[in-house]
Amino acid sequence: MEQKVVTFYRFADFPEHETWKPKLKKLGENEKICGTLILAKEGINATLSGPAEGLDRFIRFISDDSRFADLPIRSMTTPRPTFYRLRVLVRPEIVTLGDPSILPSNGSGKYIEPEDWNELISDPDVEVIDVRNDYEVEIGTFEGSINPTTQTFGQWAEFVDQRWGEERKKKVAMFCTGGIRCEKASAHLVQNGFEEVFHLRGGILNYLEKVAPEQSKWKGECFVFDHRVSVIHGLLDGKTKLCFSCRWPLADEDFQSPLFEEGVSCPRCASKLTTARKESLRERQKQMALARKRRTKHIGKEMPRQSPGPGPSCT
Repeated sequence: MEQKVVTFYRFADFPEHETWKPKLKKLGENEKICGTLILAKEGINATLSGPAEGLDRFIRFISDDSRFADLPIRSMTTPRPTFYRLRVLVRPEIVTLGDPSILPSNGSGKYIEPEDWNELISDPDVEVIDVRNDYEVEIGTFEGSINPTTQTFGQWAEFVDQRWGEERKKKVAMFCTGGIRCEKASAHLVQNGFEEVFHLRGGILNYLEKVAPEQSKWKGECFVFDHRVSVIHGLLDGKTKLCFSCRWPLADEDFQSPLFEEGVSCPRCASKLTTARKESLRERQKQMALARKRRTKHIGKEMPRQSPGPGPSCT
């Protein structure tokens, strides 16, 4: 059955966020919604899937609160389930910088529309920073951008200190998948004295949707946090696949390696897995194959990423 997938976030003053958890959990389950929704005093962040009408009712309930009116929602349809459970989580932050005192509502960078992005990043005086993590940058990024080589968003502040020290006069343009991380990162820079900070409105996904390939400065594919794994211009599905064990994107040569075993290991993680763990993964792969033959779904335990991503949202 066709499913709708939506992502949205909003930074807002939300002190009573914990009281929303039970009612959102109940409503979401009643509407057969799956995915993850994060609540924090700084706002809300969600990646959800389910029947279109149920999702519309769920989002309307949230948007009835004036702080979450007119949410910028990105949506797509898919013929297959994207998530299998609903998680409503209460966290210190909706995207984990590691410093809850940094609130975009107290000041952040200037939005740049996708149509104006190329001109900005072509300026030699602008430092263009990819705010995403290393495993995401590996499959695609903007021409000339700087990769902080972070493994989690929580390492952003350390990167800033190492790169700029006490320098605050730099002109900085930043981008991420859908906007949430660069909005928080831009707030961190602004609230620490940086004067010229810009970030791409709607992130890479908005750029790939609105800028034609022949005019694009994007190279490669964009990592996303759902079954598609990656997308290209027009938000069409990319070709990237993940190692099930370590959740790292696989290059073409990885599939040719003797250390690659579908559903079990890749060259990056094979030496780190115990024999027992490999056997467990082989059994899971076997059960998944049997489930496909029976045309049923197999829901196994979710594997942790070796280099943890920023959270469930593709924003």
